[in-house]
Amino acid sequence: MGTYYLDIETNGLKPESSKIVTIQYQKLNSKTGVPLGPLVILKEWEDGESKIVDRLIRGTLITSRHEFDCVPIGNNLKFEHRFLHHKSMQYGLPTIDVADRPQIDLHPILVLMNHGNFNGSGLDKMTGKKQSGRQVAEWYEEERYDMIEEYVTDEADSVIEFVKWLYQEMPILHKKFTDKLEK
Repeated sequence: MGTYYLDIETNGLKPESSKIVTIQYQKLNSKTGVPLGPLVILKEWEDGESKIVDRLIRGTLITSRHEFDCVPIGNNLKFEHRFLHHKSMQYGLPTIDVADRPQIDLHPILVLMNHGNFNGSGLDKMTGKKQSGRQVAEWYEEERYDMIEEYVTDEADSVIEFVKWLYQEMPILHKKFTDKLEK
């Protein structure tokens, strides 16, 4: 099974009128969450949007008919799905359908860890991530690409640390629950 950290940054919220600015992915050990390779950051400002979507397809097997060849793990993967599905179709590439394949979305876990509250359950509130991504569109407009790269690297590091922690702690939590059921 190929498990991949997956995230995108955009300059807006609508796939029809906004651009994917970066796509970042990193192959992870499917049993521990430990990175198995480097973080790949595909940059629209270097290669263009269609090329980075194509490079994601080639680098991760995200369109493989064997759905477990690429299992995305990330936060709020519905957002990635909307953009990647629309853009892959727009450019006549194999269709990316994150929503219709095995995936591990961290968002519901963050909400539950935040006592069921959506407000305050962002990665910047719940993990070591330094800031939210609200400034990415502004940095892109100002061509401050170094700030975007720094941001996505920090986000990837924070998410992967959280994922590794979940891989360790969730089995322990499950054992506590099953022990409780047996009483």
